[in-house]
Amino acid sequence: MPQRSDRRHRVVVVGAGFGGLFATKSLRKADVDVTLINGTAYHLFQPLLYQVATGILSEGEIAPPIREILRRQDNVDVKLGWVSDIDVAARTVAVEAPGIDYTVEYDTLIVAAGASQSYFGNDKFADHAPGMKSIDDALELRARIFGAFELADLHTDPAEIERWMTFVVVGAGPTGVEMAGQIAELAHRTLPGQYKHIDPRKARIILIDALDAVLNTFGDHLSTRALRQLHLLGVEVELETKVVDVDATGIEVDTKRGHQRIESMTKMWAAGVAAPPLARKLAEQAGAETDRAGRVKVNPDCTLPGHPEIFAVGDMISLNQLPGVAQVAIQSGRYAADQIKRRLAGKEPAGPFKYFDKGSMATISRFSAVASVGKLRVSGFLGWLMWLAVHLLYLVGFKNRVTAVLHWAVSFLGRGRSERVATFQQAYARAAVREYGDPFERRKAAAAEAMSQPSDPASPSASGPATSATSATPGPGSAESGATSASAGPAIR
Repeated sequence: MPQRSDRRHRVVVVGAGFGGLFATKSLRKADVDVTLINGTAYHLFQPLLYQVATGILSEGEIAPPIREILRRQDNVDVKLGWVSDIDVAARTVAVEAPGIDYTVEYDTLIVAAGASQSYFGNDKFADHAPGMKSIDDALELRARIFGAFELADLHTDPAEIERWMTFVVVGAGPTGVEMAGQIAELAHRTLPGQYKHIDPRKARIILIDALDAVLNTFGDHLSTRALRQLHLLGVEVELETKVVDVDATGIEVDTKRGHQRIESMTKMWAAGVAAPPLARKLAEQAGAETDRAGRVKVNPDCTLPGHPEIFAVGDMISLNQLPGVAQVAIQSGRYAADQIKRRLAGKEPAGPFKYFDKGSMATISRFSAVASVGKLRVSGFLGWLMWLAVHLLYLVGFKNRVTAVLHWAVSFLGRGRSERVATFQQAYARAAVREYGDPFERRKAAAAEAMSQPSDPASPSASGPATSATSATPGPGSAESGATSASAGPAIR
């Protein structure tokens, strides 16, 4: 790795998920300058997103600021933005941020771009069935779930009430099982007695999966225990059921019994993940291959073939059939950082990356979870205690652990939910962005157009780029703003 003698080795880390964050922290004492680029200003503890969606935790408790986490690490520079392209020949990354584009040079690159939701080629489903990959997803789902009960209470037509009180979760992996279980807890423990015209306990919670088992990666014993617990909670589990269409008022499926339509206003998608678009761009630039899910095929040491200066870690890599879980990201991120330190110290490489499986866990309801750790299979209250301890251990920040415990006490020991606020902005904003595009991009385009116009004082465009750029973003009273409010929003349609 040749470098100029008048500067330190430059490491660029793309992504501040588990892989990127732990790689950055592992380079704390290294003689390098680290630039950490992330699309948000926070690190997201994704396994607890479903608790934000169901009102147990606030988004701040699972998304601490990156700058606060790394405030004592002097060799890191945190930058906001989405990496749009990587030039492996020039060793630069192109970054897009709201209203500004920039480029960062690197000597070594660690790409930890995570994974995105997969709709198996039916991306239009996302308009009516949000996934569970971001804070925006969780807040939109919170608005949908709590808004559904509110609107059901306003209707008098039994068919409309049933449609609003039917919740469909697609995907019976850990996220889907946890979502279905918590919605059932809401309906049966938290909300009864709070509505005059509906009984929340009559809500239908339907869990759908194309496979023949829930939590199929946990083994037959735990899968059976989880299925039994879901049934006790009142969740209807439909296995070997394939989703063929999703629209605003329902979902259509193919089952062993034939084609069926389920009328439901609130759907959520927890089935399948795919590599992010950046994985494909990186593979194309570096001449690497990708697998069917779009993940980059890497060398045993997590570098790209022919490019030892580029590491890829976490969910976006294809190596030895590694699962897309947090521990793979954490361990591969630390491994990449260790390899960099060894290279700079003139030491031999540490050998191929070896993943140590620390097990899998999923909570179903309060005091009930399943855990698979090595040969140990635990369910029920003991599994829940193990789940609680592990998630507290990996929550970043002492403050986050304390407030999470307090909110868990409110929800699990009592009947309340600490975070039931859901606003129209949360419900409609993402639909508006999809409908009208990125407002920052529109402002940039408007400014560029204004700059290209002749500066004739009589010309309607003579107001200049600042005025044009400002007017390109819908205001509270603009026609676009009105159209957004009138559109069929994601939470209450």
